[in-house]
Amino acid sequence: MRHLATALLACVAALPATAQPRDYVADHQGAILAEYVTLLAIPNVASDTPDIRRNAAWLMAKMRGQGLSPRLLEGPDATVPPAVYGEWIVPGASRTYVLYAHYDGQPVTPADWTSTRPFEPRLYTDRLDRGGKPVVELPTTLDPEWRLYGRSASDDKAGVMAILTAIDALKAQGKRPAFNLKIVFEGEEEAGSPHLAAILDRHRTLLASDGWIIFDGPENQSEAKQVVLGVRGVVGVNLTVYGPARPLHSGHYGNWAPNPAMQLAQLLASMKDRSGRVTIKGFYDDVTPLTPAERAMIDAVPNTDARLKRDLGLATSDGGGRPVAAMTQLPSLSVTGLRSADVGDKARNVIPASATAALDMRLVAGNDHQRQYDRLVAHIRAQGFFVVDHAPTPEERRAHGPIAFVSKVGGYNAERTALDHPLATAVIRAVRRRHADAIVLPSIGGSLPLYVLRDTLAAPSVTVALANHDNNQHAEDENLRLRSLWDAIRVAESIMTLER
Repeated sequence: MRHLATALLACVAALPATAQPRDYVADHQGAILAEYVTLLAIPNVASDTPDIRRNAAWLMAKMRGQGLSPRLLEGPDATVPPAVYGEWIVPGASRTYVLYAHYDGQPVTPADWTSTRPFEPRLYTDRLDRGGKPVVELPTTLDPEWRLYGRSASDDKAGVMAILTAIDALKAQGKRPAFNLKIVFEGEEEAGSPHLAAILDRHRTLLASDGWIIFDGPENQSEAKQVVLGVRGVVGVNLTVYGPARPLHSGHYGNWAPNPAMQLAQLLASMKDRSGRVTIKGFYDDVTPLTPAERAMIDAVPNTDARLKRDLGLATSDGGGRPVAAMTQLPSLSVTGLRSADVGDKARNVIPASATAALDMRLVAGNDHQRQYDRLVAHIRAQGFFVVDHAPTPEERRAHGPIAFVSKVGGYNAERTALDHPLATAVIRAVRRRHADAIVLPSIGGSLPLYVLRDTLAAPSVTVALANHDNNQHAEDENLRLRSLWDAIRVAESIMTLER
């Protein structure tokens, strides 16, 4: 990391002086990227308290240098990642907006990364699966199509950097926001934001505003920027099916001892049909229909399905041919992980003692996270499983079969702001001032705790989604196209300076 940051700063020093400044981003690309690399190099998994605190300290120092009077908004104890708050109060301003991003990231499995170690960011000439090569020597200009690889490069330290750098740009030009600017950087969004409501409630007076503007998420698959009026909710589920008390020889006991891996596979298969539609009873019953205006937004999105399938190596897609923009407006059920014994060169001839799946359910307007979870549990029972909410005792395992341990992981509902809300119209104008072809969507496929903002602070929200759509967020080899970072900074500056 230090090598890359040092090289970037050397690149800055080698830039020729310009008679007339172009814009802040164009004139400071090397310095911006060097600073960003130092932030990306700090590990940021929410459960790692020391490193999360290092991230918060870095943000506090940066914001203190900007004159934003930062402070930590603490949770109930020191193990909870704090939110980092700052403000720029403008005398005479009639509006107050909160700009939000999160500084925590998804957990990592370093062995899965082919580009670099997750927290040692590196530059490549293109996506790795398209033959991108390491950038060894930096020229005096940075190619906007280069990719910066590292955990949270796109999700969501890019949002953090866009906001902070836009403030640098305003100050360098002697400008100020068109409204009272408040900033919140959350530290446990990727862990489901379990303490956000308590933090917001504790500081509701400090956080009073006319709305929140969220910097998170990818551009459209057509590469147009997105203004998103809502997000899906989410609830996670851990599901474990139990077999024998210890692994058994598959020759001696196969055909006799129930195999939990097979039972789990059959259970999961019962939850969706061949078209991908969820078969859990009532799963779609309480979906709030899209309005005619919202349906028109979906119809206006360029259909990129054919290109996506080529890029992703897919022959077909779920949904009977409906485009991705339409399918993400519905609730979903996904298997996000499976584990039972071992595979490949570590495979053994055993009947495993248990099999586990991680699931996530994405929710849309009208769904309730607890109700969807209860429907899932009812479905598991209907397949003949004895369901427990704890690791089963030996007595329970002898008395019941098949047996499943099901646990709920977090959960919050979807949120959506009306197209004609003043916050929505202002953000759309600001983004389209920089990108006239920006797409407006009723909801994006991903989830953010925006329902918590509405429920706790009665605050509307609008999301600006600017990272490259092929960024591998949440996965190995996460990356950010440099042009996407430059665009995000300029959009943040446009939003901050937009008059009514």
